[in-house]
Amino acid sequence: MATRSRIGIQNQDGTVTSIYSHWDGYPSYNGKILVNHYTEREKVQALIDLGSISSLAESLECPEGHGFENRITGYTVAYHRDRGEDLETRVDRSVDEYLNSNVEDYGYLFTTEGEWICVDGLNREKIDLKILSEKTANNF
Repeated sequence: MATRSRIGIQNQDGTVTSIYSHWDGYPSYNGKILVNHYTEREKVQALIDLGSISSLAESLECPEGHGFENRITGYTVAYHRDRGEDLETRVDRSVDEYLNSNVEDYGYLFTTEGEWICVDGLNREKIDLKILSEKTANNF
């Protein structure tokens, strides 16, 4: 069973561009990957530019042989790039609109300040992702 999520980036004009992520959207997986491997705005933007994804991984690269039917561990699988589907993104007018919209099971947002926000799509509670950071985890 899929744990679906949306991953978004806050644009300079206050709008939010987001993509759908089908698998492993829970904070202990997608959240952990985002806070540990998608810490620079350019890399988050590159993820959003892929369009909706089947599964998130540490790398956005597409090594030879990687594809929807032949997934290589550690590499993101994108519907458009790896299966030829339409490039799909969604734009919300504001952070509040995005966080209160259908973010699936979990919604992730990379803010203009370079921080990740996570919201539970069912009860709209924010989830603190800092505990998932490798930097924080290594301090315990």
